[in-house]
Amino acid sequence: MKTKGLTLFVFLAVHLGIQAQGKQPEILIQPYLQDATPNSIKVLWETSSGEESIVEWGTSPKLGKRSKGISFDVNFSESRIHEVKIEGLKRFTTYYYRVRTGKAVSDIHQFKTPPFGSDDRSFNMLAMSDMQIDGQHPDKFREIVNEGILPYLKKEYGDKVPDNLALVMVPGDLVSDGAKYDQWKNHFFNPAEKLFAEVPVYPVLGNHERNSTFYFKYFSLPQNGTPAYAEHWWYKDYGNTRIIGLNSNDGYRDIDSQYTWLKQVLDDAEKNEDIDFVFAQLHHPHKSELWIPGEEESTGKVVKMLEEFTTKTGKPSLHFFGHTHGYSRGQSKDHKHLWVNVASAGGAIDNWGEFEGRDYDEFTVTQDEYGFVMAEVDASPDQPKFTLKRISRGNAKVFRDNEKTDEITIYAKSRKPDRPVAMSMEGESVPVTGTMLKAREFSSPHEGAYHAASNWQVSTDKQFSKLVLDSWKQSENWYYLENRQKDDDLTDEPTRRLSPNTTYYWRVRYRDQNLNWSDWSEPQTFKTASK
Repeated sequence: MKTKGLTLFVFLAVHLGIQAQGKQPEILIQPYLQDATPNSIKVLWETSSGEESIVEWGTSPKLGKRSKGISFDVNFSESRIHEVKIEGLKRFTTYYYRVRTGKAVSDIHQFKTPPFGSDDRSFNMLAMSDMQIDGQHPDKFREIVNEGILPYLKKEYGDKVPDNLALVMVPGDLVSDGAKYDQWKNHFFNPAEKLFAEVPVYPVLGNHERNSTFYFKYFSLPQNGTPAYAEHWWYKDYGNTRIIGLNSNDGYRDIDSQYTWLKQVLDDAEKNEDIDFVFAQLHHPHKSELWIPGEEESTGKVVKMLEEFTTKTGKPSLHFFGHTHGYSRGQSKDHKHLWVNVASAGGAIDNWGEFEGRDYDEFTVTQDEYGFVMAEVDASPDQPKFTLKRISRGNAKVFRDNEKTDEITIYAKSRKPDRPVAMSMEGESVPVTGTMLKAREFSSPHEGAYHAASNWQVSTDKQFSKLVLDSWKQSENWYYLENRQKDDDLTDEPTRRLSPNTTYYWRVRYRDQNLNWSDWSEPQTFKTASK
């Protein structure tokens, strides 16, 4: 009996050991970075099983330090998401790390902590959206990351990704169906693992996420939004730039508390002397040249708040968005505010003519192409500025290998062009059919500035409160593959039909390519004939 008992014990021990060995955790989603501050960062990863959540880290590949965190269920299975917050870091410093759950150990990766706003450190960020998988081109997002973004960073800036890129912004539609667990691993994290392991990623919800619990489990975003809507909206300061994430989805876009919170965040940015720029991101466009049905009226409310903030404070702003699968870049007429659609990073292109579109005054360029947007932020205290660059991967008809197809630079400080000189029509009798307004050529005291827009106004009163013409035209208007402003030098503008026997007042102002308006020209008058 003793021998049989011993034999049974040995058998069970060996059998259970083999079973335990067979259940060693595997890394399903490689480590990715979240919520970086000058002194801390969060590291997340997913394993097939196992509770242990350890990050080994240090200022060299030898590592030497360990931080422990938590693990939690993701899909009512043995799979676990792990989250570790590393603290006690130095600002703007490179660190090495790897993650460990039992015998499952990742490769060693790097990250770099952000600067404080007062550090005057320049940095780069990237924005892309709508990488949800397209059945006809299922590997497009993987291509954009591994053949587009990573080679571009290396070629333009150098070898180490964390030195070249501070963060990634994603304004929505990360996956096709946020309620499907496997899509998060296969369609979003795995294709971009080499990027997200070394650069923090900051998404906001798109309609395809469906406000899924998976989104909130996989991301650990700043906890500074409205408490009842944690991680639906948030903000993050990086150097001299405030980044704001918003939820434009149905059921959240009309919640008053989101706009109350946004106003408070903008009011705080107004008082913060370290903040030069505000970058917001949300999924739905206010206007869309490629796909009018995708427009959302509530986004216009956000745009108006950002415009008013910029005009009041002098701090330039922009909003990144997606939803329409193509790139667009525009600007507000009276404010130093940019409108930038950063799609598509994988979703099927909204081709020209495929849907109802419209040529809006705000937009100077729209392209039905894949790609991403780089933002280079220069924090120099004497002249802070940022430069946006659209890097295109083309479309099914024309392939582009990281071609720069659009660029704009915005300065924090005003760089006014010279006041334009209106060419007088005093004493002239103008026919009721209209006349041609004319002004002298653009000039600016700032080197490299050129004429990018003109705004002409005609009024029946000296205060220009009774406008009969308010024409705004830009030097470029790329719509449906052609520049509709070609050969317009912006120094003249026809009026519409006018009332007879009436005195009119008119003026013009010029804008440079950096969104700086001149002062209005000296008002001029003309009078129409009796008939």
